[in-house]
Amino acid sequence: MPRHARKHPSRTRRLIVGGTVTVGALALVSTAALGTAQAAPAETTYTVQPGDHLASIARSQHVPGGWSAIATANHIASPYAVQPGEVLTLPAGSTPATKPATATKATSTTTATGSQTYTNDLDGWIKHSLAIMAQNGIPGSYNGIYRNVMRESSGNPNAINLWDSNAAAGHPSIGLLQVIQSTFTAYHVPGTSSSIYDPVSNITAACNYAYHRYGSIDNVNGAY
Repeated sequence: MPRHARKHPSRTRRLIVGGTVTVGALALVSTAALGTAQAAPAETTYTVQPGDHLASIARSQHVPGGWSAIATANHIASPYAVQPGEVLTLPAGSTPATKPATATKATSTTTATGSQTYTNDLDGWIKHSLAIMAQNGIPGSYNGIYRNVMRESSGNPNAINLWDSNAAAGHPSIGLLQVIQSTFTAYHVPGTSSSIYDPVSNITAACNYAYHRYGSIDNVNGAY
């Protein structure tokens, strides 16, 4: 036995008793901390509704990191398309709305014929753009716009092409109809948003460009 243990037996016992209490307290704290660390947030899922896209889902479900975080969590690659009925895993920290987002959310605008309401989805964006186009003498049909939107972005207003020659030159194609910023600026229609990501502005500017270059968006059947 070590000499100091024989010399101070009572002190040693007190330290042992104290140490036991201390270790016990630390064990409780450690257990509590471990329990907290292991309590992973419950997985949250979302079922895609008609008219949904990643950006609208990120907004309605309050997803940290936005639409790109959903894409990463679900291994969705460009053009970041989702289909109605598809079940997505939402990143930790999302706070889902009481009800799933649907295509019933609407926005209002004033046209030449008075107040008109459009749903905040692809159908509404196209119809809204067509109304603005009619006011400005820009030709185009619903089917022509829809067909090109689905080919270019699959209906995602935040779609960005990061791999073609435009992207390599530093001005990637953006939005529903994949226009570059200089084209959007040149053919932007007054009265619409100045943001290239705005769905209605993007469609309307792209259709204005197609009108001047091809006669109508209806005449566009490929890269333009």
